[in-house]
Amino acid sequence: MTTLVLATATATAAQKTAAPPQDKAQVQAPAPVVVEEKPTPYDQRLIRLAEVLGSVHYLRNLCVKEPEDVWRRSMQALIDKETVNEAKRRERMTAAFNRGYRTFASVYTTCTQPAIVAEQRYRAEGATLASEIVARFGN
Repeated sequence: MTTLVLATATATAAQKTAAPPQDKAQVQAPAPVVVEEKPTPYDQRLIRLAEVLGSVHYLRNLCVKEPEDVWRRSMQALIDKETVNEAKRRERMTAAFNRGYRTFASVYTTCTQPAIVAEQRYRAEGATLASEIVARFGN
């Protein structure tokens, strides 16, 4: 019985000395778990692949009748798989995709024969890069 009284008294004293409750806007959520970045031996190839995918995404949509989102979705899937909890790698890959997209957006505003040739070459380079990465580093 004295233990119960002592526990109740201690809890009551703790409540009185505790800080007043904070406004919901001031309450901070716990920081997300950040995993240490581990550079992979194929990061440079992935960055190049991301840039190629951005280029192909722009050029394909420039030259096809029906816009397609397959290249951007492929890039998003690659980013999601390769950069789990690695914000810096995610940023680098996203920036590379956007760089590839913007590079061709600044050059081609309409579909021309050189744009078609560039898209074919970049698609071939992307396929080669993907095959090399998988063959050399895949599991």
